[in-house]
Amino acid sequence: MKVIVEADGGSRGNPGPAGYGSVVWSADRSSVLAESKQSIGRATNNVAEYRGLIAGLEEAANVGATEVAVSMDSKLVVEQMAGRWKVKHPDLVPLHEQARSLARRFDRVTYAWIPRARNAHADRLANEAMDAAAGIESAPRSAPTVAPTETPASPAGWTGARGAPTRFLLLRHGQTELSVERRYSGRGNPALTELGRRQAEAAAAHLAQRGGIDAVVSSPLQRAYDTAAAAAKALGLDVAVDEDLIETDFGTWEGLTFGEAAQRDPDIHARWLSDTSVEPPGGESFDAVAHRVRRARNRIIAEHGASTVLVVSHVTPIKTMLRLALNAGEGILYRLHLDLASLSIAEFYPDGGSSVRLVNQTAYL
Repeated sequence: MKVIVEADGGSRGNPGPAGYGSVVWSADRSSVLAESKQSIGRATNNVAEYRGLIAGLEEAANVGATEVAVSMDSKLVVEQMAGRWKVKHPDLVPLHEQARSLARRFDRVTYAWIPRARNAHADRLANEAMDAAAGIESAPRSAPTVAPTETPASPAGWTGARGAPTRFLLLRHGQTELSVERRYSGRGNPALTELGRRQAEAAAAHLAQRGGIDAVVSSPLQRAYDTAAAAAKALGLDVAVDEDLIETDFGTWEGLTFGEAAQRDPDIHARWLSDTSVEPPGGESFDAVAHRVRRARNRIIAEHGASTVLVVSHVTPIKTMLRLALNAGEGILYRLHLDLASLSIAEFYPDGGSSVRLVNQTAYL
């Protein structure tokens, strides 16, 4: 008999009050054959996710399954169980071995990553277990509840947006030599400075403690990719590259200071500061940037659904993403300030609604 196992786990604080949930579906996903959830005290997200997988495999064996298709929104657990990633953390080694031992009971076990939106049943069970671990009484399943996006406390509630959003954690890269000297840095590829690497590590530690991140997407430029890689390592995730998240092409202004560019091309530079359709000589207009950033946003939403995605990019793409979420005019690009390695948060809802929850957080640096 073939079954589908969906499992999840989480921690409020990473580490913090933790729990897991798992559900066993029939092969056609028409009925639930078994489900389980449990609070496990204080643990990390990854430990809880492994515990959810173990519980799901045990339940699958109890219902007499011979083939199991495992689906989880934990990239780390899926890749480690599939043998593509090594298990390095000492807390995960025994759990990995226990899961592998259980898997050998079946004729065949496959592992696949799915977005959190498609793992909603297991996610709900895991959250109920985490509530119990934290001493929070969960509402009965039959009781009517109000979705977070519909409560007065939710920013999206003022717009009437409905459904679970794709949450974009927008992280600017760390310091480079060009940013130290306040020079235009677009398609050039300067490396992070020593301070820039420390900024990336500080942001990574903050994001790992925050938890709940499902994917990491980066600009292809090295300064952004290295910042993303630090976060991905701390989160146990891979880095995907999206070419549309690259910084503005500043053309012949690349490497110049503001004053040098203004002196070189005074008329164009003056118009560029107020008109998003103006291109730097040999470069790219902010309107062109907006076109590709919108394309990147739509692609990330399509690929990840109701998930939390860390997007590591540059000043202009991040400002543009915030502008899209605010449905604001072009003038906002000239008024937003984003520090190096700063974090902003925007949410995009399936009905077209959006909200901004955070802009330019740097307290972790």
